[in-house]
Amino acid sequence: MTSPGRVVAEEIESRALAGNPLGDPQVRRIPVYLPPGYNDGTTAYPTIYWLHGFTGTARSAVNYNPWVLSLPECMDRVIASGAPPAILVMVDGFTKFGGSQYLNSEATGRYEDFVVEEIVAHIDRRYRTLAEAAHRGINGKSSGGYGALVLAMRHPEVFGAVTAHSGDMFFEACYKPDFWKFCNITSKHGGVEGFLRAFLEMPKKTEDALTAVNIAAMAMAYSPNPQRPPFFFDLPFDPYTGELDEATWARWLAWDPVHMAARHADALRALRLIYFECGSRDQYNLHLGARQLHRRLEALGIRHEYQEFDDDHSSINYRYVESLRRLCETLAGSQRPGSL
Repeated sequence: MTSPGRVVAEEIESRALAGNPLGDPQVRRIPVYLPPGYNDGTTAYPTIYWLHGFTGTARSAVNYNPWVLSLPECMDRVIASGAPPAILVMVDGFTKFGGSQYLNSEATGRYEDFVVEEIVAHIDRRYRTLAEAAHRGINGKSSGGYGALVLAMRHPEVFGAVTAHSGDMFFEACYKPDFWKFCNITSKHGGVEGFLRAFLEMPKKTEDALTAVNIAAMAMAYSPNPQRPPFFFDLPFDPYTGELDEATWARWLAWDPVHMAARHADALRALRLIYFECGSRDQYNLHLGARQLHRRLEALGIRHEYQEFDDDHSSINYRYVESLRRLCETLAGSQRPGSL
């Protein structure tokens, strides 16, 4: 029986996050999974970078739950089943409003730089990694799945493979239905600024509050505006009337993976693995976006694998074994990228 890997805690002081507009910590604790046998030899390993979902943290990925697999437990299963071992790095992209989408933004901070430049370099210095894109993968769930796809598209020189679970895409279906809920929820607090200040003080973040703060956090990521204090973003709709602001909405759509695929087709073709999946009953309609991305990639002739499974968005950790196994196998070998 294969022994389990172990998790060590890295602490990274980020220059990219220093002085970020929300005052979130620039020092982040990053759990790192080291595979069985790491301490017994001199072997260098592929590396997988994991991005958590909205309202998640890096450390939440290692929490014990007898009914839900943690990320280290998933890796143990993958390696025990015969897949080549890899290091797994659990990235932290949390902000006080729930998350950053792993993008650089004048409203939240430089989270893309934090991941792509700082964390990768830190891990390559500290551990025995195969420090080339061909041996680096990126993975995530929900907002983390979104981040994995987008960072892989934008940085194929850093990541050679990408997998994603239930990633944010097809913004018309996953965000737009909540625009008008946002109007009603924030109006109870006298408007957007009043709501966001109240949110930070809420002892319990209610479902309504999380619905509204999700839209605000997405605006911070997709349509930041440094000329609009105190939270520095534009909404894609009028918060009083609900009327769509077409120019700001276009800024959001430019960040939708469904629309990004064609612009980044060459980068996607260079990847050794593109695997994404979604539950067929996803409560945020993300299966519709995944189906669209699947068709876009097919039309572009980009090699990929899409799977849909009978479940919704919640507690799907058992599915991570699928993506982690594929990443371990791909990153350990010399599989060539290509078209369909």
